[in-house]
Amino acid sequence: MDLKEKLVSSFMAFEERVDVHSDLHDIRTNAIKNFENKGFPTKKEEAWKYTSLNAILKNDFTVFPKQENAIEFNQVKKYFLHEIDTYKLVFIDGVFSSHLSSTTHDGIDVCLMSSALTKPKYKMVIDTYFNQIASKDDSLTSLNTAFAIEGAFINIPKKKVADKPIEIMYFSTGNEAALMVQPRNLVIVGENSHVQIIERHQSLNENPVLTNSVTEIFAQKRAIVDYYKIQNDNSEANLVDNTFVSQQQESHASVHTFSFGGNLTRNNLNFYHFGERLTSTLNGISILNDKQHVDHYTLVNHAQPNCESFQDYKGIFSDRSTGVFNGKVLVEKEAQKTNAFQKSNNILLSDKATINAKPQLEIFADDVKCSHGCTVGQLDETAMFYMQSRGIPKKEAKALLMYAFSNAVIESIKIPELKQRITKIIAMKLGVNLGFDL
Repeated sequence: MDLKEKLVSSFMAFEERVDVHSDLHDIRTNAIKNFENKGFPTKKEEAWKYTSLNAILKNDFTVFPKQENAIEFNQVKKYFLHEIDTYKLVFIDGVFSSHLSSTTHDGIDVCLMSSALTKPKYKMVIDTYFNQIASKDDSLTSLNTAFAIEGAFINIPKKKVADKPIEIMYFSTGNEAALMVQPRNLVIVGENSHVQIIERHQSLNENPVLTNSVTEIFAQKRAIVDYYKIQNDNSEANLVDNTFVSQQQESHASVHTFSFGGNLTRNNLNFYHFGERLTSTLNGISILNDKQHVDHYTLVNHAQPNCESFQDYKGIFSDRSTGVFNGKVLVEKEAQKTNAFQKSNNILLSDKATINAKPQLEIFADDVKCSHGCTVGQLDETAMFYMQSRGIPKKEAKALLMYAFSNAVIESIKIPELKQRITKIIAMKLGVNLGFDL
């Protein structure tokens, strides 16, 4: 039995285990039917032309862990942003860990999707937001919807500022020979509210894991959302991350993606504009080696006038690593006065490293300012020579140039402690001490 058959046959047993209302039952049933019809994406699809899941799907993944696996804080402390106080939502093999978490209902909701999906007090919120912006056609999003039960539920009411950042952590213990998990996150940020969120998926050993994650983010009028994704997993970890962002008038939503580890990572990032004078920011840094593969697939749908979007993705690829950037900006006829900027800059450090870039603009309005571009190159030999002539060793000179190349994205991080953490990870990836005070 292949993984698709296992998932489809497990759906009925899953439905019997969860206590959900009939509306959600219908949503799940339609979603599993769509997945059954379409199956896992293949390279025959244009959107997956450069990314294949075939080798990953050969693993005999356990769909439901057999038991809860406890871990202690000292085993995972290094993965948290422990320099500052944060709210924490921690999941171990897909199961919520109360002793590692710090949730709240004091003015804001930082709690569990399982609670939001099953408790009557959240019914109106779930009916209004759950599965409203996520794709109904994409097979992997449908698969996640069919099995959606656990993940992060974050609801920031009107005129509230989350008093500290929120960390969402998914740990895989490796107690299963191979494990598939499907977290579902729902983030609602009310009018004139502000939140900062950090998300990380982390395996604790080298057993294969496949994570199929879906996050829906709703930014209401004048809301500010800063979302940070840290992807620095072990060599057998595979992540398909589907994020959908709905923005209303004058909101500011930013998603920063840092891809440093893992075997295969696919980031599907979709922004939809439902109001005027709003801003969308999509930033990313990828630093890969060995045979790692990272695929960024982005969409910004400009459907309203007077809006802005900014995409800035940097990639550094060595050994046999592969990067993909497929960024699309769609400007609809009504979206006059749009300002859309997109760029993907990449450095290849090896003759066998590969980058496939496909920036796209589709413009149906006539009064817009849009630009896109992609560069692929190598380190500046003149700059290398200059730095070495000033006494900087070649390895450090190379690292400093690569850090400078990534600096524009690093500087966009608004949490100082997280900026330090990312800088330290980059230094480790580059194999040098950059001399920063960390």
